[in-house]
Amino acid sequence: YFRNEGSLTSTIRTLLFFSALMITLPVGLYFSSKAYVFEGSLGMSDRDSYFYAAIVAVVTVHVVLALFVYVAWNEGSRQWREGKQD
Repeated sequence: YFRNEGSLTSTIRTLLFFSALMITLPVGLYFSSKAYVFEGSLGMSDRDSYFYAAIVAVVTVHVVLALFVYVAWNEGSRQWREGKQD
């Protein structure tokens, strides 16, 4: 019973971490890449920088989702292996 409680806490902690990452990282990279990379360094127009910054945000969302699936898969298989050894 107590092993499941620790497992549940770990799962919730992982979910909260990736939820926060899903909110902050794409939004932060959108605005920072728009202002500093596309408009600042590359000198793009306002309209073009919106487009490319949106692509950066979408790619970031996909990367975070892929990392979440990878971590969840490994955590689930680890718990399954530990449960099987009992």
